[in-house]
Amino acid sequence: MFDFANSGYTTVVITAIFNAYFVAVIANNEDWGTFAWTAALAVSYLLVILTAPALGAYADAYAVKKPLLLATTAGCVVFTALLCLAEPGDLWLAITLIILTNFFFGSGENLIAAFLPELAKNESIGKVSGWGWGLGYLGGLFTLGCCLAYVTWAQAHGHETSQYIPVTMVITAVIFAIASLPTFIYLKERAQPQPHRYGHHIVYESFSRLRDTLDHVRHYQDLMRFLICLVFYQAGIQTVIALAAIYAQQAMGFDTQETLLLVLLVNITAALGAFAFGHIQDKLGHLLTIALTLVGWIIMILMAWFAEDRAIFWAAANLAGLCLGASQSAGRALVGLFSPVSRRAEFFGLWGLAVKLSSILGPLTYGWVSWVSQGDHRLAMLITGSYFIIGLLILTRVNVIRGQQAAKHDPKTVRT
Repeated sequence: MFDFANSGYTTVVITAIFNAYFVAVIANNEDWGTFAWTAALAVSYLLVILTAPALGAYADAYAVKKPLLLATTAGCVVFTALLCLAEPGDLWLAITLIILTNFFFGSGENLIAAFLPELAKNESIGKVSGWGWGLGYLGGLFTLGCCLAYVTWAQAHGHETSQYIPVTMVITAVIFAIASLPTFIYLKERAQPQPHRYGHHIVYESFSRLRDTLDHVRHYQDLMRFLICLVFYQAGIQTVIALAAIYAQQAMGFDTQETLLLVLLVNITAALGAFAFGHIQDKLGHLLTIALTLVGWIIMILMAWFAEDRAIFWAAANLAGLCLGASQSAGRALVGLFSPVSRRAEFFGLWGLAVKLSSILGPLTYGWVSWVSQGDHRLAMLITGSYFIIGLLILTRVNVIRGQQAAKHDPKTVRT
């Protein structure tokens, strides 16, 4: 249910509505508009990178994933609602609010992922992860559908873009808050507090645990290798997520309504991909599932780059949806298999760190290329494809059996 709740934020704010509104209206379609958007996201992801490992270590030591999840959810909901205050020309207000909303979203995303190994056995972790991603896309569909209904009504009544887009931010925040309630009412914190140094400051202790993990990284070589792979292929995925609506409007000439319909359809195919591969990947293998989706991503990039008519672009977008649901689900499940029981939140913090680093690398590259090429979004999209190729090459060096064995033989070495 939390995947259902928080997906409305990424779908509406990051993927479908506010990103295009930021570039076209707040930044007034300047060449640097896309770069400004990606730079704001980069700052928020950098903040997550700096805090996620310590936050995860603290959550493990004190068994407080659920209270921390509540705090990050409240932060994302409040600042998303405040995005309604960003009017045309309010560049710095919009940037500040995006940084805050995305920071709280990213931190919560790491925390909810750390619950996964507590809720599923190893042989079904891919299936349960797939359910989460699938329900997430349905949640994104629901929120986007509500926004589309309102936008259609507003346009029929002659409202301007600067009038109805801010209202969609409030709609998104309210749905996030309400849909997350089952998580905080029913989800149990199954983890137990671990031995820790009561006399030390909690931040010091968190970084001490992280240092301990990094000191023993040789025991988790396949996890670390996969995290490096993740940085590259997620750079491509995060670029598509953050810039799909911008590409559709700037390169393909879509209007707001067409863009929303496109993202709605992509969310349906993404949900199908997550549900289908969630069941298949436990039999097929998480590694092979990821490899197949990376090949699909490469094909999708080439189709989007080549597309001159909308039919090919629509086909590319739906291929992206199928690959998105499958690759996200399989990646999260594989990290769960590679994570020792005593360090799950911490290792999912490292997973979050890798994803957020990719979220800086990919979109920022796209934004920079579109800026220096004076708005050539096709070239920027083509360059994005190189990240999927690099990720596929690194993936061939990951051994699942060896990674699982390392997780089972966690040395649990703690400094005194």
